[in-house]
Amino acid sequence: MASILTLDGISKRFGAIVIANDVDLAVKKGEALGIIGPNGAGKTTLFGVITGTVPPDSGCVTFDGRDVTRLPPDQRCRMGIARSFQIPQPFGGMTVFENLVVAAAFGQGRSEHDVYAQSHDILERCGLAAKANRPASSLTLLDRKRLELARALATAPQLLLLDEVAGGLTEHECEALVDLIRDIRKTGITIVWIEHIVHALLAVIDRLVVLHGGAFIAQGDPQEVIRSPQVNEIYMGIPADA
Repeated sequence: MASILTLDGISKRFGAIVIANDVDLAVKKGEALGIIGPNGAGKTTLFGVITGTVPPDSGCVTFDGRDVTRLPPDQRCRMGIARSFQIPQPFGGMTVFENLVVAAAFGQGRSEHDVYAQSHDILERCGLAAKANRPASSLTLLDRKRLELARALATAPQLLLLDEVAGGLTEHECEALVDLIRDIRKTGITIVWIEHIVHALLAVIDRLVVLHGGAFIAQGDPQEVIRSPQVNEIYMGIPADA
């Protein structure tokens, strides 16, 4: 199957700190890819490179066959790249429904009226329809994370980037969020998911990669990667000979 996203020779540093060092990555259409790595490994910065908020020092980002390396974030969004943030950032003074309408209208370049029905359908899918008229600032953490996903979906993405969406949730809430992400997968959207809650990640993904020291040090079948001595030593803190 063809790749929807390709990173070719991506490098990024902040002063002496190397975030990415000649990184290559290809994500197939319809794939669910997981990314793990220690704090500070550069995972979120990599999302910034993909979405256009962080310019790479060198290398090329290709999306759906087009070089988007120098395109601004709004153009990439309208092309079909959406992301959620580790800390949900809704428009707190707006209702849940208004948050969806703004995301859909901006992300698709359509009028607000034209996206009403779609926005309602997405709220239904994400379990937020009953709270459509509530201020976004009044939501629980789980529902704010649902809204974060819903707003990303409202832009009609082909590629959905998830940044630690399970963080801070209880086990029951985490299970509910995993069910929602599984449901999103059924629509054919490609998913790249950064996560520290590894069991949540493993419940969804097809392939796992590990970012450390500015490079991918392991990738492949999720269970095999997790069992790798190198990954356990670097990511889990378990010595390879333990």
